Amino acid sequence: MPGERLSIRDNSAVGRFHGVSGSNGQAIPETQSESKMKKEESGCRRWFRRACPCCFRRQNSSNDVTSDSEGVAVGGGENEGPTSPITATGDTELDVRSVNLLSRKSDRNKKEHHTDQYHSDQLIVRRGQTFQIELDLSRTFNPNTDKLHLELKTGPLPQVSKKTHIIIPLVDELEDERWEAKIVEQNINRVKLSVNSPVTAVIGKYKLTITTQCLKTGETTTHDSDKDIYMLFNPWCEDDTVYMESEKELKEYVLNDTGRIYYGTEKQIGARTWNFGQFDEGILEACLFVLDNSEVPPSGRGDPVNVVRVISAMINSPDDRGVLEGNWSGNYAGGTSPTAWSGSVEILRQYHREGGTPVKYGQCWVFSGVTTTVLRCLGIPTRSVTNFQSAHDTDVSLTTDVYFDENMEPIHHLNSDSVWNFHVWNDCWMARPDLPPGMGGWQAVDSTPQETSHGTFRCGPASLAAIRSGQVYLKFDTPFVFAEVNSDKIYWQRNPDSTFSQIHSEKKAVGHCISTKAVGSDERVDITHLYKYPEDSEEERIAVETACRYGSKPEVYSSPIAEDVRVEVMMEGEGPRMGGDAQLKIVVKNTSSQPRRTTLHSQVAVMYYTGVLKDTVKKDTLNVELKPQEEKTIDWVLPYTQYQNQLVDQAALMLTLSGRVSETQQVLASQTSFRLRTPDLEIEPIGEAYVGKETSAKITFTNPLPCVLRNVVIRVEGLGLRDLHPIRVGDVSKHANVTVTEHFIPTIAGKRKLVASLECKQLSQVHGVADIDVYESHPINKKLILINGFCSISSMKIFFCL
Repeated sequence: MPGERLSIRDNSAVGRFHGVSGSNGQAIPETQSESKMKKEESGCRRWFRRACPCCFRRQNSSNDVTSDSEGVAVGGGENEGPTSPITATGDTELDVRSVNLLSRKSDRNKKEHHTDQYHSDQLIVRRGQTFQIELDLSRTFNPNTDKLHLELKTGPLPQVSKKTHIIIPLVDELEDERWEAKIVEQNINRVKLSVNSPVTAVIGKYKLTITTQCLKTGETTTHDSDKDIYMLFNPWCEDDTVYMESEKELKEYVLNDTGRIYYGTEKQIGARTWNFGQFDEGILEACLFVLDNSEVPPSGRGDPVNVVRVISAMINSPDDRGVLEGNWSGNYAGGTSPTAWSGSVEILRQYHREGGTPVKYGQCWVFSGVTTTVLRCLGIPTRSVTNFQSAHDTDVSLTTDVYFDENMEPIHHLNSDSVWNFHVWNDCWMARPDLPPGMGGWQAVDSTPQETSHGTFRCGPASLAAIRSGQVYLKFDTPFVFAEVNSDKIYWQRNPDSTFSQIHSEKKAVGHCISTKAVGSDERVDITHLYKYPEDSEEERIAVETACRYGSKPEVYSSPIAEDVRVEVMMEGEGPRMGGDAQLKIVVKNTSSQPRRTTLHSQVAVMYYTGVLKDTVKKDTLNVELKPQEEKTIDWVLPYTQYQNQLVDQAALMLTLSGRVSETQQVLASQTSFRLRTPDLEIEPIGEAYVGKETSAKITFTNPLPCVLRNVVIRVEGLGLRDLHPIRVGDVSKHANVTVTEHFIPTIAGKRKLVASLECKQLSQVHGVADIDVYESHPINKKLILINGFCSISSMKIFFCL
C-alpha cells in the first residue's frame, strides 16, 4: 500500500480473481455450472446485444471482463488483445498474445511505487520492490509442461555480466535481492506475475521480452512488449542507498514539484519560486536522455554516487555539451536571460527536443534548479541550497586570499579568489559506503562550472559531515565546498623584497545563512549548522585548522595578530531599494584604553553576484579619531546618479574598507556586499478555478526607476495551470504602474502555483507567485430515465433490466 515500508514482499496485497486460488501455476478446470451457462438467448436479449454491443457484455464468453477483489476490471487494460479459445491440454504451442504492464495511473503498480504523478502511460517502478504484469496466453499455462521467463534489456549493448541484460526466472517463492517472477493469479489463459527487482538494479529504460516453451513439442516463442519499463531509485526501500526514513521529507525532497530558491545577500535574502516539474510530460525521458548523452555506460547507473557525479557534469555544457550554457556577461543575445527562467521543464524539453544542444543561458540558481529536477525525477532526494558570502578558492589553499601592494592598493592579477554574494548548489541524500562510517546523509553537489574535478567541470557529492569536521581529504571535492562555507579571509601585503606578509584575517567572512526551503512549507530554513560548527567555537576552529593542513598554505595560522580597533558596516531595515540613494552606516570601535587614529579608504564597485567586480563607482577617504572605548557611526551614501547606468544582473555592489591604525600599525580591512532591492510582481487570482474551465489572474508591476523601461516582457507559467507564456508589455514609463490579465485553463486539481517573472535589460530579479486552488469541474446532473424496462444514465452507462 502507498506509504508503507518496502523491506518485505507482501503477496497478500496482490488482488485475486474471483474463485481462483493463489497457488502458483495451477490450471483451473471449467466447472459444471460454467458449462451449463451456454444457453440460448431470448429474442429481447439478442435485440439489445445487436442494438448496443458496446454496452452489452455476453456472460461467459472468452472475452468477458472479470473484476478483481478491488472492483477493477482485469483484462481491460492497455495492450490487451482478444483471448483465444481455451485449450485444456499442454500439447500445443504456448504463445503470449499480449502483455498488460498495468501502467495506468490508477493501477496498483504506480500507486505502490509512488510514481502515479508521472505524466506517462509507461510502467514506472522503483527498484527493490515487486511490481505486477499480466500475460494473455494462447492457452492455459501448465507448470508441469510449460516454461516461462522474462528478459529485460537496457542500453545499446546489453550484457548479462554488466547487469544490463536481465534474465528473470519463474519461481515458487520470491526472495529479496534478486530478479525473480512468480505467478500470483491465474484465470484460464490469463496469468498475473509478480516481478521482484534487487535494490542494486541499474536505473533506466528497459525493453521487456517474454519467452515461453512447451516441453512436449519443444517449441519456443518470444514476445516483445510494445511498452517499456522505467526503473528508478527507491528512497522508500530500506535497503536502497538513497533510503530516507521520514515520510514528510520524502514528500518534500522527492515528490514536491515546486520549491523556493534563495538569492541576494545575507542581510537582504530574496526568494523565488521554482517549478521543478519532475513529473511533467516528457521530463523522465529527457532526464534519461541526459544520462545517455554523458556516454557513461548504463552499467554504472546502479550507484547513486556515480549518477549524481555524472549529472553534476552534464547539467553544464563546457566539457560535454551538457544541458545549460553558463553566461555571466550581461549580454544574453541568442538566448534567455538567466533571471527570466522560473522552472526546469522548458529547459529540459528543449535540450531533449534539439538532440543535446545546450540551452542558453544559465547561472547558478538555474543550474541548481535543473539539477533538483533531474535527481528528484530519478528518485534521489534532493534540494536546492543557497550559501551567502560564498567563497571561490582557486588555489586549493582553503583560504580566501586578498593581496595588496606596499601602498595598500589591491594587486588585481593576484586576487583570483572571490566571494560571491550568494551561490546556489544542491544537497542530495544517500548513504556513502565508499566513505568511513558516519559520512552518509546529505551530500553537496554543484553543477555550476567553477573549477574542474578530475578534468571535468563538476563538484561532489561531498559529505556534509566531512565538510563540517574539516575532513577535506575525503572524496569528492570536499576541499572546494569547505572553502566555500568556512574558509578564513586572509589579507596579504607585499614587502619591499617582494615577499608577502599576512596583515589581517577575517574568520567570519564566508558561509552565512545557508538556506533551503523548509519541509512542508514555503518558509526559509537555515541549515548553516549542517555545514559548520558555530563561528568561533572550539570545534569550528579545530575544523578550519584541520582542513588547512591539507591545503597549499598550511603555515597561515602560525602568527596570530592582535586587534583593538574594529570596523563594521551596518544596514537599516531591508536595505537600499532600486531607484533611490543607497545608505549604509560604518561603525568604528576602539576597544582599547588608549586613543586611536585611523584613515579609512572606501570604494564601492558594481559587482556580478559571483564576486567579480565590474567598475568602481565611488571612492572616499575618512579620517577617524577615537577616544578610549569610543564607538563612532559614520553615515555613508551612494547617490542614485552614480550607479544608475552601471548596474549588472542582481543589482549588486561591493563596499571595500581598508586602513591602518596610526599608533599600532594594525590594518583594518572589510568587504561588504549588498544589493538594491527590486519590487515584486503582484499576482491576484480572479474568481475560483476549475479543471477545464478558463480562469484569470491579474499581474501588477510598478516601475521603481526614474526612467523608462524598454521592451518589458512578463513570462507566466504554472504546473497544471499553463505552459510558459510570454506577455509582451513594451515600454513602461518611469514610476508607472502596469497591470496585465492572464487567462488560462487549469488541467490538474489541487493547490497549484502561478509563477511570473519580468524580463527587462534595465531591471532583473523581478518575479512573483500566487497560490491557486483548482477544483474539479462542476459535476453534470445525472438524470435517471426509465424507458420500457430499460434503465439509462446520461453518463452513457446502460443497463438492461430483466
